[in-house]
Amino acid sequence: MWHTGRIKVAAIASSAFALLVIGAALRPLVLPEHHTATPILTSVEVGFAQDMTAHHQQALIMVQRLDRSADPTVLRLAQQLADVQRIEIGTMLGWLRLTNETPLSPHPMAWMHTEEPAPHHHSVAAPDHPPDTTMPGLATMSELDALATARGRDAAILFLQLMFRHHQGGLTMSQAADRLLPSGPVKESARSMFQSQSQETGVISVLLTQLGAQPLP
Repeated sequence: MWHTGRIKVAAIASSAFALLVIGAALRPLVLPEHHTATPILTSVEVGFAQDMTAHHQQALIMVQRLDRSADPTVLRLAQQLADVQRIEIGTMLGWLRLTNETPLSPHPMAWMHTEEPAPHHHSVAAPDHPPDTTMPGLATMSELDALATARGRDAAILFLQLMFRHHQGGLTMSQAADRLLPSGPVKESARSMFQSQSQETGVISVLLTQLGAQPLP
């Protein structure tokens, strides 16, 4: 009789343990857990990374279209610019992959009109007055076509003029990101871009003067 009681207790314990295991396995199915993920990047950081990536990509196009027979000093500068911007593009695309964002923004330049940094959300209400989506400093298609057909000194001058204006636009964007972001790696990168492009703009200005040309109006 005593043995029978022990068997019953063991059977009950075994059944209870089995139910606990099954319950733990089914818990995610029956009672799904909701975790609030901390945003990796704010809307300003995402927008800056997307738009500056597109901005940098046009700089690479300009370098590709520069005549290889242009002034060697200008060619060396163009290659240096391309090397730096490729690295920065890789960094920004890495940030966007971490937060599952596309490389291109559905609302270009909207981040520059944000008053306070806020967590990024995929669904954003449209503003009453849509902001200006024109990216500063970009060359037009006709200007890029003109650069592709220019040769020698004319090619060097046009490249420098377009890149000078392009960098001025980049300075506007990086300065805005620095102003809007309180801290973090994106802010630090924006400051670094501002410093490097400020120096490069000075070099471009000197080269234009040496070639007897002026920046575009």
